[in-house]
Amino acid sequence: MPTLKSKRISASRAPVLTANALTVLEARYFLRDAEGKPCETAPQLFERVAKAIASREVRARAKWEDRFLEMLCSLRFLPNSPTLMNAGKKRGQLSACFVLPIADSLGGIFDTLKQAALIHQSGGGTGFSFSALRPKGSRVQSTHGAASGPVSYIKIFDAATETIKQGGTRRGANMAILRADHPDIEEFVDVKRDLKSIMNFNVSVGATDEFMSAARSGAAYGLRDPQTGKMIREISAAELFDKICLAAWECGDPGLVFFDRVNRFNPTPKAGPMESTNPCGEQPLLPHESCNLGSLNLNAYMVPGSTPAIDWKLLREDVYAAVRFLDNVIDENHFPVAECAKITRKNRKIGLGVMGFADLLLSMDVPYDSDQAVALGARLMAFVDREAKRASAVLAKERGAFPNFKGSLWERLGYPKLRNATVSTVAPTGTISIIAGCSSGIEPIFSGVFYRNVLSGGRLLDVHPAVSRALKAKNLSIGKLTDEKIAEALGQSWRPAPVISVEAHVRMQAAFQRSSDSAVSKTINLSADATREDVKRAYWLAYDSGCKGITVFRDTSRGAQVLERPSPNDPECVVC
Repeated sequence: MPTLKSKRISASRAPVLTANALTVLEARYFLRDAEGKPCETAPQLFERVAKAIASREVRARAKWEDRFLEMLCSLRFLPNSPTLMNAGKKRGQLSACFVLPIADSLGGIFDTLKQAALIHQSGGGTGFSFSALRPKGSRVQSTHGAASGPVSYIKIFDAATETIKQGGTRRGANMAILRADHPDIEEFVDVKRDLKSIMNFNVSVGATDEFMSAARSGAAYGLRDPQTGKMIREISAAELFDKICLAAWECGDPGLVFFDRVNRFNPTPKAGPMESTNPCGEQPLLPHESCNLGSLNLNAYMVPGSTPAIDWKLLREDVYAAVRFLDNVIDENHFPVAECAKITRKNRKIGLGVMGFADLLLSMDVPYDSDQAVALGARLMAFVDREAKRASAVLAKERGAFPNFKGSLWERLGYPKLRNATVSTVAPTGTISIIAGCSSGIEPIFSGVFYRNVLSGGRLLDVHPAVSRALKAKNLSIGKLTDEKIAEALGQSWRPAPVISVEAHVRMQAAFQRSSDSAVSKTINLSADATREDVKRAYWLAYDSGCKGITVFRDTSRGAQVLERPSPNDPECVVC
């Protein structure tokens, strides 16, 4: 561990980090010397990031650098991983999310693959719609041969991703989307069921309103040539929907993305439709568009006491500072693909979201699956979204509106000029929540004690910090820490992911979706004994409740998974 000190951060302002946070920072985020050894500390990392992002301030640069630094060191706000890794580096790429178009030609396909490789190398993730590619077996005019179809090219993209580590620290992540009316949709739905293929992609079906209506009514559904729109054949939409649910039950893929709904809320319809999302689904984007994300740790705004409350004033102040921070990232960013820089700067999309929500509920003694929790989630996201738009309007007066504001959804709805076409989203925060020492995104706490399997092959034992705090607050001590014993100690406020019902998961996602410009990354975690009907129910609930997409995961349905509950007899699972 490096021992260098920060010259600007006093002991009282130094970040308080868990052992796992320090492990992750050292492995993936700290700058390294010529021998590849870490050569900065957490305070120095935060200084580097704050200084780089504040460098875009024309006036009061020192003030904003100090403000950003304070927010980072307190762990109330963290930006997405590429910003933490690369800000302050020469030609640092700072965005997490990119969507790349794929043209129906060999040259177009491999041009996109080259762009994806550059993005992965720089630390970004990519999403693609393969829906424009001609179906398997179609005639290729130039060679008089037969097309190999979208799935074959997804496998090529997956193999390329496998060989490219992002900036030497992590492997690339992708999203593949295929419209439900593509003739190869059935092959696509099954592509991950063998648990060996397409290991670097999430896959989702682009489910149109027409498809969902046909699936519900049992009507025939037409599969169409993506180039001509001509119907190739008809299938049963209900049978295809069942096939999707079976595959998701078996392996967690595919998810669904409701693109008619996504595009009804497209903030810049004149710039074209959105046909894909980033790897985790929360960021629908235009072709070549990118977005940078950041998340507020909601538990950090709780004011303790006999009646816990939320510090809405501090939360508002941090929302304003975070919007400014994320807008600065756009200008500080060095894009690996020129087309991405162009469209990103025309729309200036940012995604401010939240993490630590389940911790907040536990601190407030509110069960995750209660009406009170759903109402609080809806109120918090509405507050973040409203204040973020006000902050964006302030920035627009200072710096100008995003260039595509004219003709945008916001102009049509009568909003004042905004600096950013989107301001709010809910990201998964898988790694930055480890750094912040909080629960990820809006997910329930997975387990009080669990193993986290990391890319390097390592295994981190994690006793969830909020659980430890809750036990200490009640002056409780447990030897062998299991979810069952935690439940005995904490009562109904302890609601880990495996005991949350499908309905409660989806209700929470929908509550946050109502106030998110983009979408919500949330996994509907199912117990190992969940049925295919549970998956089907989750998908219909998501569609009917206004979500823009849906992903499920049944515990133990894959041979390996990121989070694992330990055996009660595991000797490591002990707390003092």
